[in-house]
Amino acid sequence: MDLPRIFTIREGDHRIHNPLTEAKLAALGASLRLAPGTRVLDLASGSGEMLCTWARDLGFTGTGVDISTVFTERARARARALGVADRVEFVHGDAVGHVADEPVDLAACVGATWIGNGVAGTVELRDRSLRPGGLMLIGEPYWRQPPPDEETVKACHATSAGDFLLLPELIGQFQDLGCDVVEMTLADQDSWDRYTAAQWLGMRRWLDAHPDDELAPRVREELSTEPARYARYGREYLGWGVFALMKR
Repeated sequence: MDLPRIFTIREGDHRIHNPLTEAKLAALGASLRLAPGTRVLDLASGSGEMLCTWARDLGFTGTGVDISTVFTERARARARALGVADRVEFVHGDAVGHVADEPVDLAACVGATWIGNGVAGTVELRDRSLRPGGLMLIGEPYWRQPPPDEETVKACHATSAGDFLLLPELIGQFQDLGCDVVEMTLADQDSWDRYTAAQWLGMRRWLDAHPDDELAPRVREELSTEPARYARYGREYLGWGVFALMKR
């Protein structure tokens, strides 16, 4: 059980595996106005930056679960580097269906709603780990503007225009699921640049170090096509945000 290696090649140098900068991640944590000692469950926790920095800066505790052995080890190393290894733990495992042993104050899935087969299933899964009155965080893409054609849809890595909603419609979906949207932090084009463009340098350096690897042709193809595709389509049409929800 592990994440396909192409993901760790693309994002091997990333601490945050989504289009939030360090400043936006810190602002998101502060915006929740939660007390020190808040217990967090972070599913698909990646390299652990959210949980580790919030433990350091806000006094949170908790557990991250991720399917990638590489990212899980990096999360544990990050916890040690920030001096919070006694407050957070990272478990290598499949986040699909994972429920906390005891109810938590904050249940997060920031950018991996596939673990619940979409937004509705992820909200239901998060709710199973929450104490009454707890907060959940959901990270999800949305259309910044309606895609004009199928080419744009495919270039944004969607199978159909219906894969993503416009922002008001996404907020409406949360409300239809019985949730109040109580906060949100949205990526902007600059933070998308930092997330996406950093992949290109990582891929190029990986190619230079591994020219004969079996994945080298795929990485070369991506590096040759992705910058222009992103500039033409993704940067203009695809948004992303983290939404804080409370069940009614």
